[in-house]
Amino acid sequence: MMVELRRAALAVALAVALGGCMIGPDYFRPKVDTPASFRYEEKEARNLADTEWWKQFGDPVLDGLIAEALANNKSVQIAAANVQAATAIITQTRSGLFPQVGYSGTAGRQRLSESNATPVPSTVPNPQDAYQALLGASWELDLWGRIRRLTESARASALATEEARRGAILSLVASVATSYLQLRSLDYQLEIAKRTLDTYAESVRLFELQFKYGQISLLTLEQAKSQYESALAAIPQIERNIALTESAISILLGRNPGPVARGKTLAELKFPGVPAGLPSQLLERRPDIAQAEQQLIAANAQIGAAKAQYFPTISLTGVLGTASGQLSNLFSGPAKVWSYAGAFTGPIFTGGLVSGQVAQAEAGQQAALANYQAAIQSAFADVENSLVTRQTLVRQVDAEVRRVRALSEYARLAKLQYDGGFTDYLTVLNAQQQLFPAELSYAQNLGQSYSAIVGIYRSMGGGWVDKADALAPQPAADSSLMAAPIPRHDPAGGAAAPDATR
Repeated sequence: MMVELRRAALAVALAVALGGCMIGPDYFRPKVDTPASFRYEEKEARNLADTEWWKQFGDPVLDGLIAEALANNKSVQIAAANVQAATAIITQTRSGLFPQVGYSGTAGRQRLSESNATPVPSTVPNPQDAYQALLGASWELDLWGRIRRLTESARASALATEEARRGAILSLVASVATSYLQLRSLDYQLEIAKRTLDTYAESVRLFELQFKYGQISLLTLEQAKSQYESALAAIPQIERNIALTESAISILLGRNPGPVARGKTLAELKFPGVPAGLPSQLLERRPDIAQAEQQLIAANAQIGAAKAQYFPTISLTGVLGTASGQLSNLFSGPAKVWSYAGAFTGPIFTGGLVSGQVAQAEAGQQAALANYQAAIQSAFADVENSLVTRQTLVRQVDAEVRRVRALSEYARLAKLQYDGGFTDYLTVLNAQQQLFPAELSYAQNLGQSYSAIVGIYRSMGGGWVDKADALAPQPAADSSLMAAPIPRHDPAGGAAAPDATR
């Protein structure tokens, strides 16, 4: 008995020693073509990517809306629950690394046939009782690393889900800020439209009096009325856009659609500084890039799990318990039973079952690699587009400020000339018709210039996501399960090393 136990212990020790071998390629971070700098990089950019940048607008109402959105947004709550589920999959997958212990019990009564063909000896009770209580254990020896590769893949998938959650936070903060700035821009446009409408209404009132006493023609009066109606028609469209934007913000805040509080006017807001950063830093800052890389790690590990199926599966089983024909004697010494065994199974011919799974895993790894590379290129483009959008909008707004000033002066002088009888009303009408849309365009582009700053912070990512994350719901998951080594760089520039053991 002792010899058998020693042999079993030796077999287990040998299996554990061999358990360090893992079939399949180890992951190495692939090299990417990273530009040295951004084409439209700001000369006066500052290191602001790790700050709560939205507070630079100087609007406490905006700060409160973002805090409320982080606490109550349903998409962020869904993302947190997804992380919790993905972490549970890690626990489920790696459970195969440990012995599985369970229990069972049976109780029954049986009567044997006493016919002449099958006589029952008089010493055998009939009917018979049978009771059994067993404690069983089984353990698949992970000699080739199949379970560990699956655990590696599950961990990477969970980390990808966590990065998706961080990406949802990044998008949420930027969306709330952009929508709020758009709302303040629409408020400004509505203010311009109502002010212009009041001016046109006063002109119509005066012209109606002048027409009544024969001082002006019906043509002039109708021109003034058409101008008034044009301004009046613009107001409902702006009000509709305001209501739609308020509804969108309410959903982001986790509320039912309703009114949204306002803080400072668009003109009172401050312009946040432009954050500095290098293209290579995006690999660490952007959650979508980190998510794509973790998906690549998961796909790479699946290759090893698939290839491990070419090798035999070895498992150990053991049972310890008691069995008796009488319940009172179930736990007595003579009732004890035990057994242990080892088994192995392996493929010889599977008709392409294993090779097909390997090919599928390798194709998935190539797709994940292309997705990772595409995410990086898309990130570079996002930053470049955000930078050039901001620069061109700043120049455009400056030009529109000068244009509005010139048209305002043009309208004032035209009105003076008309009042003095030096020109007809058509000149005044032409000046006012140009001024009104110019003012609306200025208000719209001023809001977009603020939103362009938001776009830069969204595209660059940064440590501010961690600060926003602290205000958002946290997944109820064991973070230690997601601890993974930092991806290594492959000097050859590949996505994975050749098959190796470690």
